[in-house]
Amino acid sequence: MSTAFAGSMLDWNYLLETWRELEVPEGWRPELTVEGIHMTPPPGGPHNLIAGWVNRGLLPAVPEGCELFQTQGVGFKQIGGIYVPDFCVAPREAIPDNSDPVPAEHVLLAVEITSKSTARHDRAKKKWAYAHGPIPYYLLIDQLDDDGAAVSLFSEPVGGVYSKTVRVPFGHPIGIGEPFDVELDTSRF
Repeated sequence: MSTAFAGSMLDWNYLLETWRELEVPEGWRPELTVEGIHMTPPPGGPHNLIAGWVNRGLLPAVPEGCELFQTQGVGFKQIGGIYVPDFCVAPREAIPDNSDPVPAEHVLLAVEITSKSTARHDRAKKKWAYAHGPIPYYLLIDQLDDDGAAVSLFSEPVGGVYSKTVRVPFGHPIGIGEPFDVELDTSRF
């Protein structure tokens, strides 16, 4: 579900104030973009099962001083948006003391697990926003990929575009480089 904002450019303070004042049903995730407010419903069983395996696989590789956060808002002041990845890794000290989003420039990794209601958004708008962050790694777990369920790792953002992509079908490991140095096992996805 989306609701458009009036005008094409959003003032960052207005965006933050809107974010703070949103009344969102339990489990729903709001994202604010130039296009408007995008509401994502709570995920279902298959999504949550994959999330559990992602959490197990990534947690041991999280760099010292950082944490693996679920549904942490990430703010993109340069493009006027707030997105909520399924997971992100960021330094503890960068996380605000309130409900404000963590600034995108502090996020080391964003992870999205597609569902029917989020697949197009995750593949295009979020990939674009994360590259503009610039968030060094974007891991897209796409169980609905037209060419078969797959995991794609986008890295090396340059000028708002990821310059490197590694794609593997479910069941094959995918490596995430420095500072993680981990191979994520996708066999249980």
